[in-house]
Amino acid sequence: MIYKFRIILDAEDDVFRDLEIEAHTTMEDFHNAIAQSFGFDGTEMASFYVSNEEWEQGEEIALFDMSEGMEKVRLMSEEHLEDVLNKDNRNLIYVYDFFSMWTFFVELADISEKEEGTTYPNLMFVHGQLPDSPPEKSFEAEDFGDPDMEDEYGFDLEDLDSFDFDQNLN
Repeated sequence: MIYKFRIILDAEDDVFRDLEIEAHTTMEDFHNAIAQSFGFDGTEMASFYVSNEEWEQGEEIALFDMSEGMEKVRLMSEEHLEDVLNKDNRNLIYVYDFFSMWTFFVELADISEKEEGTTYPNLMFVHGQLPDSPPEKSFEAEDFGDPDMEDEYGFDLEDLDSFDFDQNLN
């Protein structure tokens, strides 16, 4: 089986790639295909996150195990596309380079039969150019400033003077 994906950069401008790849491919090989299709060298840390239709981040599938044996980690080299995605579970979030946080929405658009004479992975369509730097991200918590949060934890996030810390601490 062949999985056809649209991989969209999380940015204001439309930047995406359409890629088809064999369903039995490892997530690591899929990572390499995505990185190459966007012009990355593939040497930075990266992870996939299982996602639902609302693009909520779920379980991580990591390139490397950084847990030092503390917990079980799903690794890209051990997971196959067909074991993670299917017609009912179609979305992943892909983060490349944790310092820059290049973030992509990965959607399984179609499942089809392998075509004779086609080499996979196959970059089918390219739209837009990757910007020089990753798009800015806003990491604001929805609950900040919520009076219920202040009551629950007993502090006022707007009043930093009430916290006991040395502002000149190096």
